[in-house]
Amino acid sequence: MAYWLFKSEPDVFSFDDLIGRGETGEQWDGVRNYQARNNMRAMKKGERGFFYHSNIGKEIVGICEVVAEAHPDTTAADPKWECVDVRAVARVNRPVSLDEAKAEPRLKDMVLVNNSRLSVQPVSDAEWEIILELAGGTKPL
Repeated sequence: MAYWLFKSEPDVFSFDDLIGRGETGEQWDGVRNYQARNNMRAMKKGERGFFYHSNIGKEIVGICEVVAEAHPDTTAADPKWECVDVRAVARVNRPVSLDEAKAEPRLKDMVLVNNSRLSVQPVSDAEWEIILELAGGTKPL
């Protein structure tokens, strides 16, 4: 199973907003970057990702799950833009900040640390475990 990280500005769409969408979740729309789109094309139903609040907070705050694989983004006029649907599954016990991730030597190769602008990015199995360790685990919704 692959892991991912989804970035959203919390004043636009927060983790609490995703929680509010319930079991059906929400399409991860509005992505207009080829690399991020290609990452979504690679996702499989059931895979998990960190939910990262960008700009405000700059921290991992929760975990979401892919509930629908890549499909046309309904907010795009051009069919080349696709998205997945995700739902919230857990909060992290303690948010993990970008500064904390950058300070952790074991995360030196993490995409978030090296290309923090990419809105949808892969997370390795080892990085996933390290972030969960730093967060003190998760609490189900």
